[in-house]
Amino acid sequence: MTQIPVPTMTNRFRLQLGDITSMRVGAVVNSTDNTLLAGGPVHVAVHRAAGPELALECLEVGECPVGEARITGGHSLAAPYILHTVAPIWVGGTAGEREALAHCYRSCLRLAEARGIESLAFPSIGAGPQPQFPLDQAAPVAIGTILEWLADHTLPRFVTLVCFDAATYQIHQKFLKEALP
Repeated sequence: MTQIPVPTMTNRFRLQLGDITSMRVGAVVNSTDNTLLAGGPVHVAVHRAAGPELALECLEVGECPVGEARITGGHSLAAPYILHTVAPIWVGGTAGEREALAHCYRSCLRLAEARGIESLAFPSIGAGPQPQFPLDQAAPVAIGTILEWLADHTLPRFVTLVCFDAATYQIHQKFLKEALP
């Protein structure tokens, strides 16, 4: 797996090409819909890897509004927890989509901090082939929001942004390089 350590963050953040469901971290983030029971490729992969018990727990947790986060057990994943967040739908960039997406990242980071979770793996939330964020719009929001959080907070101690393919990785890598001093 390709990794880019971020030296200015004392190695608290990295970008990685791979499968988020195989991450050995305190929690993985699932990009889902407001019911926690449907979503795009990340959602499908997380639910498939976690097993059918996850859907039952999601029913108990209930709905999640756009920009907020909910927590469940990791079930069959290597990670003990899953943080679920609902990204806004991209409608051209004039309806507060970037701010709502940043709120998704902050909500997950805040929940991880409150639960004492030391390591967290994010997908590129809200980016994908569906009517979601264009990657070149989602990547700077992800990178900027995560780096800003890490600069001001001690938990989580380590964050990985997991990119499922080379194109996603390369776009995030470009914005990460731009964000570094």
